[in-house]
Amino acid sequence: MDYFNYHRRPTVDVHIGNLTLGANHRIAIQTMTNTNTLDTEACVAQCERIIASGADLIRLTAQGVREAENLRNIKDELRRKGHTIPLSADIHFNPKAAETAAKIVEKVRINPGNFADRQKTFSQKEYTDEEYAQGIAHIRSKFIPFLNICKEYGTAIRIGVNHGSLSDRIMSRYGDTPEGMVESCMEYLRIAVEEGFSDVVISLKASNTLLMTKAVRLLVDRMDKEDMHFPLHLGVTEAGNGEDGRIKSAVGIGALLSDGIGDTIRVSLSEDPEYEIPVARKLANYITQRIGHKFIDAEAYRGFSPFSPERRRSNAVGKIGADFVPPVISDRSKTGDMRLHPQFVPDYLYVGERLPLNFPTGMKAIIDYREGWENKDEQFPLFTHENMLEMERCEASVKFLKLSYPELTRETLRLLKSASDVVIVLETSHVNGVGEQRAFFHQFLREDCKNPVIIHREYTEDDSEDLQVKAGADLGTLLLDGFGDGIMLSNTGKIDTRDVDAYAFGILQAARLRMSKAEFISCPGCGRTLFDLQETVTLVKNALSHLKNLKIAIMGCIVNGPGEMADADYGYVGAERGKISLYKKQQLVEKNIPADQAVEQLIRLIKESGDWVEPDEK
Repeated sequence: MDYFNYHRRPTVDVHIGNLTLGANHRIAIQTMTNTNTLDTEACVAQCERIIASGADLIRLTAQGVREAENLRNIKDELRRKGHTIPLSADIHFNPKAAETAAKIVEKVRINPGNFADRQKTFSQKEYTDEEYAQGIAHIRSKFIPFLNICKEYGTAIRIGVNHGSLSDRIMSRYGDTPEGMVESCMEYLRIAVEEGFSDVVISLKASNTLLMTKAVRLLVDRMDKEDMHFPLHLGVTEAGNGEDGRIKSAVGIGALLSDGIGDTIRVSLSEDPEYEIPVARKLANYITQRIGHKFIDAEAYRGFSPFSPERRRSNAVGKIGADFVPPVISDRSKTGDMRLHPQFVPDYLYVGERLPLNFPTGMKAIIDYREGWENKDEQFPLFTHENMLEMERCEASVKFLKLSYPELTRETLRLLKSASDVVIVLETSHVNGVGEQRAFFHQFLREDCKNPVIIHREYTEDDSEDLQVKAGADLGTLLLDGFGDGIMLSNTGKIDTRDVDAYAFGILQAARLRMSKAEFISCPGCGRTLFDLQETVTLVKNALSHLKNLKIAIMGCIVNGPGEMADADYGYVGAERGKISLYKKQQLVEKNIPADQAVEQLIRLIKESGDWVEPDEK
């Protein structure tokens, strides 16, 4: 893998109706309906809205054979209206539904965690080698007849692994790990290859961005070693809504796209599905504009692993680096606005040449270094490559040095190795800024240079969503690599600087590095959803958003709910129509609560567990 120069990972072509997926084709954008698959009229109407938004593929859930059979009515009506977009059926627990759907739609997604294996019980059963082999034989008995139908009807398949629904059998050997996700996929993929079936797309999804990127990178490595080159579908499942869902998706999906991995993507938002498409398109277009960029000459550090990257070890300078929480630096150098966000207060304000008169009391300032610098409390100089030799004469306790990869000369490295009080502010203007900044970190690792590094990116965006997508992908990629001791996000467009600061905190949280608010792990909804998801997410957020150190899962059904709660503190899961089950971690606490009482009961559970803080006490 070339960490520094962007190119798409080579794949075979996979045909899905009139759509071809693979590295030689544009990254395809898809979403999933959240209407009842038995309601033809509602499904067709939503599909038309999705088509109008620019989607390339639409997925519909098929819980049972009846829903699978009704896909024909939906497809026929769409075709009658002149729409040729391929349709995909989403199957859980029901091979018969998969076989029915394969005769109708262009693609069928199956979940290895529940296609043949029994429903997940979270049991700790130990499987003997014989029992494990019997499990794989059982998979073959269910999967091969399905493959034969797909061959006959020209239907593609997606082997779609969800972190939240790994089978008990896989969990018994691999645990709740990226390795378990990979093996769950490979069991099915090897059978497909043995049977000569090649119209296969792969996905490994999780709500945890770090786990998801590790799993996908590991899968690609495993497939390459076994001479498999199938296209990949990318997504951060249960990403949430609003800016949180967009940033989290950009961080996880953007990191893999930056590696050249990914041929189709979905941004899973707890919103109407047509709103997902523009976000995904922006992300794909932003990454692929790097194609053909100026070559970045760099050498990878041999000790770096993309499969389980560890945080780069740096020395502490002040409270930056080492094990300190990554700080946020807010760039106020081009504005006179010094107002602070009430919740997301940056750790430093960069003000440019001089401290303004309206500088907020109690804040730390970073100021461009000048001759005659006078040390003052909570004021720190920013040097450039041109004046870095003057750092030795400056007595500030913390010095910031603005650098880019081309400026990382032997002389610069020599100076930095002896400068224990210098924090790097890493700049880039390269179209593949991710690659160039990666090159800087890899050289730092090779040279064993331990200065803390703040990752800085500059944008000129007027639209908040554009900034969330671009900054999430750029900064998130490096943070998930284990690089960066803090971030600085600059934007000269029309977005309020306080919102820019909030996005910076959101990126750190999405990369699992700094909790600054409650995290809501909420599914996007589908035909299986057992309550009004968008309304419920709003209710839960309004009640719990002040609990900034908690992760709350809001799941529409049981398929992924309990599994994804491995990463959540509390869970709110649809049990049946109008009924909710509450979880603490993966433990079921209360079952089948009336939906109109569930939020109140969730609050009571959090209070009883000692995790509640009154809103006015936070």
